[in-house]
Amino acid sequence: MGKHRLVPHLIVEGGLDAIDFYERAFGAEKTALKMAQDGKRVMHAELEVNGGTFKLSDSFPEMSSGMAPPGTAGGTSVSLHLDFKKPKQVDEAIAQAVKAGATLTMPAHDTFWGARYGACAIPLDMSGRFMLA
Repeated sequence: MGKHRLVPHLIVEGGLDAIDFYERAFGAEKTALKMAQDGKRVMHAELEVNGGTFKLSDSFPEMSSGMAPPGTAGGTSVSLHLDFKKPKQVDEAIAQAVKAGATLTMPAHDTFWGARYGACAIPLDMSGRFMLA
């Protein structure tokens, strides 16, 4: 460790489905998985995408953490940015995500700040929006 970092934690409905989606859409690698005692919900998962890590769990209303998945909360307030070294990787990543079930919300384009940039929304209960640059 030794390095300070910020790690997003997503609360979802259907944690195993969300993990599967992130693997297919963004090449996520699951580095940790702990299921709840009910054997159905993800208590804790860690995934790596493009060199970054995020955590994911199913909603646990009985623990009253105040956290809820986006569909329950009325939409998402999370966007996750993936940065690539080569502009063509943005187009490839968007195509892969859309093939896996994401919705294209901003086609890849060359921006005024010099980046290739686009966006896609993932299925709402799986949390968030991915911005690709």
